[in-house]
Amino acid sequence: MTIEAGMKAPAFDMATDGGGRVSLDGLKGKTVVLYFYPKADTPGCTTEGQDFTALAEQFAAAGAVVIGVSRDPVKKLDRFKAKRELGVVLASDEDGVVTEAYGVWVEKQLYGRVYMGVERATFLIDGAGQVVRVWRKVSVKGHAQAVLGALSGV
Repeated sequence: MTIEAGMKAPAFDMATDGGGRVSLDGLKGKTVVLYFYPKADTPGCTTEGQDFTALAEQFAAAGAVVIGVSRDPVKKLDRFKAKRELGVVLASDEDGVVTEAYGVWVEKQLYGRVYMGVERATFLIDGAGQVVRVWRKVSVKGHAQAVLGALSGV
């Protein structure tokens, strides 16, 4: 299923770095930036996390909660967050339920090899749980700034 703007966001409840949990129900009334990335501590994913971290205060001032989601286990997320000094919540979708619900578990190709993986994508969700904007096949450079700019319409 493809999630598009105007649709109700699929519910989620995931373990986070630091031993916490995050759920869409628990964030009711808040704007949520849910960004999916392929693998913790790889170059593009590190840059994306650092870019969202650099703008974390501005996202918070705009009333938005930023959550990075990968299929990595929580222990790996803890190491990634500490090593790269990330200031956003990192959630673990180890069982793949959330990545599949958002349609970002996709077939990918690298050097002729076909495999399943997480598509880099971001979903902007309003306080009522509606998807306001979707970015797919995200190019990391300038993305966090573009998402921040889109908050003015939420």
